[in-house]
Amino acid sequence: MTSIRSTEMAELENWSNGIMEPPFRHSNTPILHDSRSPMQVIERIAEMQDWSERARREGNRIVLVPTMGFLHEGHLSLVRDGRRRGSRLVVSIFVNPRQFSPGEDYTSYPRDFSRDQSLLEREGVDVLFHPSAAEMYPDDHQTHVEVGELGARLCGVSRPGHFRGVATVVAKLFNIVRPHIAVFGQKDFQQLQVIRRLVLDLNLGVEIVAHPTVREKDGLAMSSRNAYLNAKERQAAVSLSRSLKLAACLVRSGERRAERLLAAVRSEIDKEACARIDYVELCDPQSLQPVAAVEGPTLLALAVWFGRARLIDNTILDPQRS
Repeated sequence: MTSIRSTEMAELENWSNGIMEPPFRHSNTPILHDSRSPMQVIERIAEMQDWSERARREGNRIVLVPTMGFLHEGHLSLVRDGRRRGSRLVVSIFVNPRQFSPGEDYTSYPRDFSRDQSLLEREGVDVLFHPSAAEMYPDDHQTHVEVGELGARLCGVSRPGHFRGVATVVAKLFNIVRPHIAVFGQKDFQQLQVIRRLVLDLNLGVEIVAHPTVREKDGLAMSSRNAYLNAKERQAAVSLSRSLKLAACLVRSGERRAERLLAAVRSEIDKEACARIDYVELCDPQSLQPVAAVEGPTLLALAVWFGRARLIDNTILDPQRS
């Protein structure tokens, strides 16, 4: 994986705290502005590949925003980011069965395609790619992609096979849509790093853009699974962002020891009776290996159950920044 420079880590910290807009890279490739046709909905892989091939021949810069649908403002912020980065914008909606372990919520995962379609039309999306599971994984499908150590840490412990499913579907989407750029949310930080590694190792030639976590007014990171929360669980879930802020305050006050910081985060979350911690970890943001102290930009990542909703969140702690 390419090294994340200190300036980039500073940006990640600011993004996660909601105090700056994401920086937009500028390409030398001209962006073609024209009167847009109505959004196309494409369900077949061959048709999507034909569309992308034509768009590339015409000199367009294709941006892909992969989603699993049930869109919220967090997704739409990715779409708007993507719109500013290229001349043709593709959003995929595909609830990927290969990233759900047995007993997880694949069949009950929230879906509302008609609403999603209307929202994307309003955002000026060029193509909504909406394949079926049978289209993406025919009966004789045998190939999977696995990103080793990065996928085995954090969420990979309690969700075995999850990141193999993520890497496989993202590799397929990149080969089908052939984007120049793909935009992913920083809330799924481990997924972001897995995809960066995938692109680097397989020479896929796609620029991966990280977009800051989008939060509700009370700090809860937006997630489709927030729909699972009842009123009590929804109130308790704010403890995630509250605990991240607490850790940042402790680092600013001089605390560096991982054991003290993790204990404080756990204690804050444990104040909520309905919270059940999966993990709270301090990691190197590139390797995702645990650290003993915050000596530079450090990822604080957590996953917590509230009822049937398993929610994740993260922030970058940096002792060099006030």
